[in-house]
Amino acid sequence: MKKLQLLAGAAMMAVAIAAVPAYAADAPLIGLITKTNTNPYFVKMRAGFEAQAKKDGLRAQAFAGKSDGDSDSQITDIENLIAAHAKGILITASSSAVVPAIEKARKAGILVIALDSPLQPANAADATFATDNFLAGELIGQWAHATMGAGAATAKIAMLDLATGDVPVDVLRDTGFLKGFGIAVKDPNKNGTESDKRIVGHEITAGAEDGGRKAMENLLQKDPGINLVYNINEPAAAGAYQALKAAGKKALIVAIDGSCDGVKNVKAGIIGATSMQFPLLMASLGVDAVAKFAKTGEKPKNSPGLSFFNTGTTLITDHPVKGVPSITSAEGLKKCWG
Repeated sequence: MKKLQLLAGAAMMAVAIAAVPAYAADAPLIGLITKTNTNPYFVKMRAGFEAQAKKDGLRAQAFAGKSDGDSDSQITDIENLIAAHAKGILITASSSAVVPAIEKARKAGILVIALDSPLQPANAADATFATDNFLAGELIGQWAHATMGAGAATAKIAMLDLATGDVPVDVLRDTGFLKGFGIAVKDPNKNGTESDKRIVGHEITAGAEDGGRKAMENLLQKDPGINLVYNINEPAAAGAYQALKAAGKKALIVAIDGSCDGVKNVKAGIIGATSMQFPLLMASLGVDAVAKFAKTGEKPKNSPGLSFFNTGTTLITDHPVKGVPSITSAEGLKKCWG
């Protein structure tokens, strides 16, 4: 009996030790606020955030909006982190409505880093760690143009965008693609300002598979001859493919994101090429920046020649073209969203 009691006591002690956090009680607090906690992209970002915070000895708290566009929840989360005397906040802002709360946080001495989505204005945050979304779009535009060859001059292009209201990440990807394909844009800050007759039209997808399918159906009604489809992301591309297949049509499909599912669709031939981004890296670099700020007061700097810190983008395709650097889907599966 005594032996059993000793074993039970040891087990309880082991549980207690396991429950002790990896950080000191007075460790700096860092918060992550994403648009949702269900989107796989933000799930990956949170994983990078929590792992790096543990390595850096920071207390980590993660929050998310109830849905994409839920700025009210994000504002509440910012207020809570201010009240908790956080040292840093990493945020993928749902809209510019969060900017006044972010300004309040910065006045309280909190380092605020925007991840993935630049704020409006961009300098509302101390720094932005993000994909070069314009370059990501430009890469798939260049690849599509080279792949189509002489047919690019008479292409019929469907533009499957994110949302109304000219969301920065949406506009950057859209205009980057058009530039890469060789199509002039009148206003680089707005979608749909090009006058090139090769563009059949723009439709909104909300970045969702169902939205991509409906958008593609609408554009096919406008012109059944569409042979190139630009997509804001890979879920929209998957929906576009479904619509094309149902209509008995084929088209070259390009997208941006680089999720493991998206790369698998490149391997399957559903998507011709996609530009990969790295949300886990964004979060881990953001945590490191806050840890450094907590120790030295030093704030992160932008990448040379850019208004943000570029976390990189890589073109994934199994049909490489001369002059456009890329890696295969097999290589991409080893890197997806890292």
